[in-house]
Amino acid sequence: MDFEKPGFMAQALDAAEMALARQEVPVGAVIVHGPSGRLLARTGNQTIQRNDPTAHAEMLAIRTAGAALGSQRLTDCDLYVTLEPCAMCAAAISLARIRRLYYGAPDPKGGAVENGPRFFSQPTCHHAPEIYGGIDGDRASELLREFFRRKR
Repeated sequence: MDFEKPGFMAQALDAAEMALARQEVPVGAVIVHGPSGRLLARTGNQTIQRNDPTAHAEMLAIRTAGAALGSQRLTDCDLYVTLEPCAMCAAAISLARIRRLYYGAPDPKGGAVENGPRFFSQPTCHHAPEIYGGIDGDRASELLREFFRRKR
C-alpha cells in the first residue's frame, strides 16, 4: 500500500504542528472515508484548550467524522494519527469500527496498540482495525521531543 500517495499522514502531522503552536501535546489525526478518499476530519489535541482530558486528536476526529457521516459507525473509514493511540482512544476506535489505523510514533509509556495493554489483542475487544505503525514516525517523534524541550 502507498500510505503517502494521498498525503493523509502529512495532514495529520500538520495538525500536530498546529497543536504544538497552541502549546498542546503535538498529536494530529485525520479520518478519511476509504472508498471515496474524502477527508472527514482533521484535528489536533485540544485537552488544554478545552479543559477536557478526553479531547485527544483521535477522539475529536471520531466525533467530527461521525457527525459528517451521520453515523456512530465509521466502518469504511481510515484513521491516520501521529502517535500510537492510548487505551481510551483505542477503545473509541474499536467502538467506531474504524477500518484501518495508521499511526506514526510508538508510545512506550501511554500507547495501547503495540505497547501497554495492546487493546486490539484483548478477547474483550469487539472490533480490531487493520494496523499499520511507524508511518513518518521520526517526524512525529521530533514534534513530541520539541514539545517537551519547550516545557523544560
